[in-house]
Amino acid sequence: MAIEKLHLEDALEDSPQTRSLLSVFEKDAMTLKKYTTGLHNCCQRIMKAQNELCAATQSLSQHLRDFEIQKFPLESDDSVLSSTLKQFSSYLDDVSSIQQVLSAQFSETMMYPLSRFLQADLEEVTTLCEMFQLASNEHDSAMNRYMRLPKKKDSERHRQECSEELYLMRKKFHQTSLHYYSSLNALQYKRKCSLLEPIMGYLHAQRAFFQMGQDAVGKKEIEDFLNNISTSVQGVQQEMKTETKKTVELIDTLEQQSAHLYHAEPMVDMPYIPPNTNLTQKAGYLFVRRGKHIQMPGPIGKQLIATKWERCFFFTVGGNLMSQSRDQLAGSLVLDLNEPGVLAEPHESDDRRFVFQVLSPKSKRNIVLQAENEREKDEWICTLNNIVRESGYVKDKNPQVKPKERTSSTSSASKQGSISPDQSSSSSMTSTGAVPKTPAPTPSSSFVADAPIQFDLLSPTSQNGGVMSSLPGPPKRINPFDQSANEVLDSLDSAIDNATFVESFVVRFLGSMEVPTDRGEKLVQETMRQIMAARAIHNVFKMTESRLVVSSECMRLIDPSNNTVRTQFALADISFWAAHPENTRLFAFITRTKPPGATQSTFSCHVFECNISAEEICLAIGTATKLAFQALMQRKLPPGVGKEKKVMEKIQHVKTREKNILLQNIQQLEDAPEGEEDNLHNLPLSPDGKYLVLTATDESEDLAESGDLAQPMENLTVESMQQPISDDLDIEEEPESEA
Repeated sequence: MAIEKLHLEDALEDSPQTRSLLSVFEKDAMTLKKYTTGLHNCCQRIMKAQNELCAATQSLSQHLRDFEIQKFPLESDDSVLSSTLKQFSSYLDDVSSIQQVLSAQFSETMMYPLSRFLQADLEEVTTLCEMFQLASNEHDSAMNRYMRLPKKKDSERHRQECSEELYLMRKKFHQTSLHYYSSLNALQYKRKCSLLEPIMGYLHAQRAFFQMGQDAVGKKEIEDFLNNISTSVQGVQQEMKTETKKTVELIDTLEQQSAHLYHAEPMVDMPYIPPNTNLTQKAGYLFVRRGKHIQMPGPIGKQLIATKWERCFFFTVGGNLMSQSRDQLAGSLVLDLNEPGVLAEPHESDDRRFVFQVLSPKSKRNIVLQAENEREKDEWICTLNNIVRESGYVKDKNPQVKPKERTSSTSSASKQGSISPDQSSSSSMTSTGAVPKTPAPTPSSSFVADAPIQFDLLSPTSQNGGVMSSLPGPPKRINPFDQSANEVLDSLDSAIDNATFVESFVVRFLGSMEVPTDRGEKLVQETMRQIMAARAIHNVFKMTESRLVVSSECMRLIDPSNNTVRTQFALADISFWAAHPENTRLFAFITRTKPPGATQSTFSCHVFECNISAEEICLAIGTATKLAFQALMQRKLPPGVGKEKKVMEKIQHVKTREKNILLQNIQQLEDAPEGEEDNLHNLPLSPDGKYLVLTATDESEDLAESGDLAQPMENLTVESMQQPISDDLDIEEEPESEA
């Protein structure tokens, strides 16, 4: 069956007929969203309600039967989708008699496609609908301000501002309309896939994990049925892919062809397009002047005529001039052009530009209209007079209207790129030859050519510590306050436990891509812009939440659900980090990777989002790398230098260990029963009774006897890091003998 579609060519014209058809598509989308939400609730009931598995499956089966009674404006009653869902419901009736526990594959094969359809596709249509209404209102406001411009020459600057505003609003409205229409068209294809994939995944999971239900869902009939549906879904997806490609090409073509239509008045540097004086049919928006009589109070009782201008869609059909507002379903008759004496001519009686009038001596009517520019005004006058001339009546005045001459700069341009009247088109069509082609922008030199963007992290079982494509299934989200930083740090290994500096942050990974160099704020900002734009274009809404543990040993991304390490970055491989100058929740860092056997290193920029200020995370990374650099410099010192520092660290370690032993002994002591408080003198006290005997050997005394404490401490200073430490950490550690 053919798929109903909105015509993208009519987006800019925005006629009432197009708006009426658009309302049908919007109603269909809202009904589909309501039905899909109900389907999602049924599937979620199966996941959560173990004891109600049979009832939930039966509810899903009944909901599939209800599809044929849903009033989808664009779905026929005898559609294949309705019969297919009805066949699915018959199989689900058999499955409902089996009460077993479903496996975790329901989350991947049933819930994920349906959630993606609801959260990505249907929500996108809702968002675009709001953007379309906003762009339409802004365009109307800009049009009203532009059309109210007076003919005074001292307001040239105001005219340019209004014209530029109208250009921007019209371009925004056209682009929003094209994307909104294409999304509604694509929804007709996605409906056929997204409603079938969850149910097909449900049956596949039942067949795989229900050995007891083999008789119910393991029949060859079901297998053939699923194969046919899979083939049908793949065919629809391929058709949607082809249609999407054509839609993208058509949008690009329409935007190029409509570039000169965004301007209310032709720009000076644009080729001159003369009005087509041979048209006999025309349609478009015009402003019409309406007036009404107002009775003034007083004995004289004078009447005043108040005028106002309204924007209506005018068109000619059957020798009649018709008008139609946006809220009307059909046009109304304005004037019968077959009446004798009808004449269209310019009008100069109003303080507005591009005004013309249509006179009818028989009905004694004078219709005053305003066009958008001089060319539109001349075409309307010529078209109306052509229709009157073909009706057989002889007019008193010459209906031909000579278009006004352009300025000297414009006329010189028209000699090179002008179009003859036979080649020009009406207001509803565009001429591609009159649009100057803009050369395609060259790719930015600050990025690797065709560098792919990756939107999710590697799994913990991956070999390398980089970033890879997204894992199947929705991401696991946690409350950032349900797990303290200490609990996360307790799960790390001794390398992190012994680090001199450790901080933990909740971050969400946005994406990464390869970059040509290892540093640069502009490079990081441009990478952020590229990744955010790619997420918006490809409708990527999923973000993997992790715990970023920054220590003086390394940087790790921890899975908050099970405290496993997703990926790890060595501090020596981190060459640059920076926060976004405007969005304080975005930051990124650049890492260096040298594949085995490669002669040169590659650089990747990883972008994250956080709940706090990104400057705090960047400060933590800077502190960690500075401490790592100082530790590296300390190890590079000759033997004997810095020995005092090591002795003090050893003393501090002994004191910390003794403190821990003391706390353990205190915890092991039982409360003394009543009357036995005197037994406390049996504790292992020192001879003077001032402290507990904790160890057999006091290591601090050994240190004092060794004479290490008698040596003076030297002040070791390290220059503050102005460059990333990756350049300094590449130095291989020399053997002590050589030092």
